[in-house]
Amino acid sequence: MRDRLNLTLPAEMIGRINELADRKRLPRSAIVEAAVASFLSPDAADQREAAFTRRLDRLSRQVQRIERDVRVTADALSLYIRFWLTITPPLPPDAQATAQIKGRERYEGFIETLGKRLQKGQSFLHEIPNDVSGQPVAEEPNSAATG
Repeated sequence: MRDRLNLTLPAEMIGRINELADRKRLPRSAIVEAAVASFLSPDAADQREAAFTRRLDRLSRQVQRIERDVRVTADALSLYIRFWLTITPPLPPDAQATAQIKGRERYEGFIETLGKRLQKGQSFLHEIPNDVSGQPVAEEPNSAATG
């Protein structure tokens, strides 16, 4: 036994239903019935949950990689600062102006080099395994997601 149900839908949705009905050569009611059955099916909820689970797993892996990269970056920076503070002797007052000028030049060179590396998509973090293993550094693909 079938009951009649009257409903209102947006004109765009009705147009899409009409296009699908014409393309599949099915009555509109069959298309709407299949869509409602799919929505009410417990399998649909399981499929949505599985899709959410896959997305959450992917996001979790991405967050773990970001955390690892931040940890490596912080450790590298702290080691460098400790090393720099340990070996840098104090300057006499008459050499400080020259040292500041040289420091500015070095900083500008550093920023220029960093900018070029970022434009090429190169990442220091990806070079570390190669440096440790003694392998030559391979060129990275040009991608914003690699940094």
